[in-house]
Amino acid sequence: MLDVIPQVNLQDFTSNVSQRQQAFVQTIGDALTETGFLILAGHGVDLHLISRCYNHAATFFNLPDKVKNNYEKQEINGQRGYTHFGREHAKDSTQPDLKEFYQIGRTLTADHPLHSKFLHNIWPTEVDGFEGDFKNLYTQLERCAVQLLRACSLYLEQPMNWLSKMSKDSNTILRVVHYPPLVTDQPSGSIRAAAHEDINLITLLCGATADGLEIMDQNGSWIPISANHEYIIVDSGDMIQNLTNGLFKSTTHRVINPQDVTSSRFSIPMFVHPRNEIDLSPRQEFLDKTGNELRYESMTAGDYLYRRLQEIGLVNEENSQ
Repeated sequence: MLDVIPQVNLQDFTSNVSQRQQAFVQTIGDALTETGFLILAGHGVDLHLISRCYNHAATFFNLPDKVKNNYEKQEINGQRGYTHFGREHAKDSTQPDLKEFYQIGRTLTADHPLHSKFLHNIWPTEVDGFEGDFKNLYTQLERCAVQLLRACSLYLEQPMNWLSKMSKDSNTILRVVHYPPLVTDQPSGSIRAAAHEDINLITLLCGATADGLEIMDQNGSWIPISANHEYIIVDSGDMIQNLTNGLFKSTTHRVINPQDVTSSRFSIPMFVHPRNEIDLSPRQEFLDKTGNELRYESMTAGDYLYRRLQEIGLVNEENSQ
C-alpha cells in the first residue's frame, strides 16, 4: 500500500521547521492532484479511542433490528442516526450497497448561534460510552482535518485558512459503517460499496477492521488499500474537485465482498463538508492551471449535497416536499 499511495506525517506540517512543512505541503498537494488519495501518519488521533469506537460500533450493530430501527429517522434523509441495511446505493448503481450505518454530526451547545438551525445527534442509550467516545473522535478528527485543509490551501497558493474557513461550523459527518456477513439471497451484482466518489472536500478514514477498500488508478485498474489505526486514509472529494476545476482529483473507490462470507467489516470515515452556502464554482486561478476549460458547474455546497442524497437513495421525496 505505502509503495502505491503517497505517505505523509502530519507532525512535519505542525513542526516549526520550514523545510519539513514545505515538503509536507508539496507531497499532499501532489498526491491529491495525481491519485486523490494519501496515507497520513503522525495524525495525533488517540489509537485507543479509535479502538473503543470500533468496539462501540460492533456492539450497536449487533443489537436487534427492532432496537436499531428506533434510531432511524427517515424524515431527515439519514443525516443523523441509523440507516438500515440496503437503503443506500452508489450514485450510478441500481443495486443497494451491502451495508448499514450510523451518522454523527457536529455537536453545538445551546447558546451557539446555529443551534436551532442544525440537525441534532441521536445517541443510542444501549451502548455505554458511545456518545462520549464518538464526540471525542469527531473533535480529534476534525482537528486533524483542519491541518490538512490548511496544507491544501497553501499548495493551491491561497491563504492558509482558505479551505478550513469553509468547513467551520459545517455539516461535517462522522459515519460509522457496518458491512455484515454476506447472505445467499442478496441482490445479484451487489457489493459492500459499489464504485463511487466521495462528495465532500476531503475524507479521513480511521483504518478499518478488514481489507476490501480498493481505488481505481489512472489506467482503470483497482488497487487494494489496507491500513490499520496507525494510519488515516485521506482522499479528496467531488466538492474540492469542483472548486479546483479538477486540479484535485476525486478518485473512484469501492469496497469489495470478502472471500470469507461470514465476516463483518467496520469502518469510520469522516466526511469534511463546507457550509451549505459556500459557492463551489471553479475559480479562475484553477482554470488557468487546468487548460482554461470550465469542467464543472456552479452550485452551492448545500444544493450539491442535496442532489447527491437524491442520487444515492437517501432523500425520501415524500418527506422532502
